[in-house]
This record gives sequence, C-alpha cells and structure tokens, in this order.
Amino acid sequence: MKKLFPYIGLAVLALLPLLGLSSYWMHIAILVIMWSVIGMAWNLLGGYCGQVSFGHAAFFGVGAYTAGMLYSKLGISGWWGIPASVVVVALFALLLGYICLRLRGPYFALATLAIGVIMRIVAENLVGVTGGDLGIMLRERTWVEKIWYYYVILLLAIAAFVAVKQVIRSKLGYYFVAIREDQDAAESLGIDTTLYKTIALVLSGVITGLAGAFYMNYMGYIDPKVVFALHDISIITIMVVMVGGAATSVGPIVGALIMVLLAELIRSIPKLGTAHHTLFGVLLIVIIIFLPNGIVGDYAKIRGLFRAGRAKT
Repeated sequence: MKKLFPYIGLAVLALLPLLGLSSYWMHIAILVIMWSVIGMAWNLLGGYCGQVSFGHAAFFGVGAYTAGMLYSKLGISGWWGIPASVVVVALFALLLGYICLRLRGPYFALATLAIGVIMRIVAENLVGVTGGDLGIMLRERTWVEKIWYYYVILLLAIAAFVAVKQVIRSKLGYYFVAIREDQDAAESLGIDTTLYKTIALVLSGVITGLAGAFYMNYMGYIDPKVVFALHDISIITIMVVMVGGAATSVGPIVGALIMVLLAELIRSIPKLGTAHHTLFGVLLIVIIIFLPNGIVGDYAKIRGLFRAGRAKT
C-alpha cells in the first residue's frame, strides 16, 4: 500500500485544479509547490551533503533575472528563461563553489549569506542592465487563469523530486552523506570532497534557479529586494526544510505546506502586521528543541506521543 502513496498523491495534485478552487486558493497551491521545489533543492545541499547555505536567494534571483532579462532586453518570452536558467545558474554556482567551497561549516554558511547580499546590491546598482530598484515587469502575461501556471510548477516539482530521489539513491548520494557525516573521513577514503560538494551545489542551485525563473513568469514582476531577499527567500527556505525534515524526501513538501499556510494565516490577522517574522522564528526554535529531525523525520515520535495521550484517556 505504501508504494501506492506517491501515485495517489500525484493523482490528487493533478486533479486539484478541477475542483473549482478560487483564484486565491490556486495561488496558495502554486506557492506551496514552488516552495517545495526550493526546499528540495536546499535539502540536497544542506540536508544530504551537509553544506548549510544561507544564500539560496542568490540562485533564485539569478534564475528570475535570467527570465526577466530575456524578456526586457531581447524581447524573448520569459518562459525561455526556464531552460536558459539551467546554464546561467549552473555557471554561477560553479563560480560560487570555487569561492565558497574552500570553507567549511559556519564559514561556508556566512560566505553564502554574503553572496546573496552582494547579488542584491549588484542588481540594485546595475540600473542599465537589471532596471535597479524599478525591477522588471512583464507587460504581457501568457495566461490569465492560474491553472496553467499550476501545472507548469507541478511538472517542475515532479522533475525536481525524481531528480533528487535518483541522485540520493545513486553513488553520488552515498558520497554526499559521507561528506555530511565526516568530511575528513570521506577524504581519507579517497572521495574528492570538493568535486562532490561542487556537484551538490550546482544541482541545488539549478533547481532553485528554475523556481526563480518560474516566479518571474508567474508574478510578472521582480526587483532585487524581492528575489534576493535574505529573510523572505534564504531563511524561509531553510525553515521549510527544518520544519518538514532535513534529509527526507517529502520533508520539504510538508514544510512548504505548513509555512505557506501559516504565513497566510498570520497575514490575515491585521493586528499582527509583520509579526510573522517573529512567529516564524519562535516556530523554528520549537521545532529544533522538540523535533530536531522535523515533522517527517520525527514522525514516529509524534505518533508515539499521540498514542500515549490516547492511552491515558
């Protein structure tokens, strides 16, 4: 029966738009799936390979600007930014890896954080190229209905899920886990840790860049403060994985669902204003203390607590 769960879930997702959902709920569904893709990407690098990045907004922004600049500078449909972002983001990730992967642990994390901030500042100041703070706007939208955007991001999510699953099951995945557990021991076994960390970074960056290119086409507008945002992109990406469960296949999906719905719930309460940042921080602390492996990783513990509660009653 467990083998049928992925197919049942896929069927439900494929049929979801046919239920007559409102435009608002279609938007929520699209955001959940998009954040699942970003979470899968970060999970590959941070969860399986152990390289914690605070700069995934850089990959997201480069992918978004690839699509936006194809439209604004060359007059080409922004959808071509999805395949183009694979090449552009891969080259950017290789450069980033050459600079940052010489570092380990918190030093690598801080270096990636700095790269994200640098990319935002560069995009703000290259007014003639990126449009600066005015950003890039698509004057013509491909579709009015959200259903087609939903199916595009769903296809990207399926491709990302299958790709990550295959990588983790392959020899690459074993190398990634070995590096995460003990990099020095992995090197002593003859594993070229720099090479495999670079591969993980490029794969993670490309998947994130695809989500960024989709975001440009879906929202129709980007600016540096949106797509290179430290909190709203990089930090939320980490929270999606931590809440759902790092180094688990469905953890990013569960985390994305919880984070998007929670964000919408908090924003719907006028008195809270921007307090969602604070509440997200509190949620992360609670998860780290009581469910260090995330909801999916500690599912057995959660189920045991519920069983104990029923037994007492």
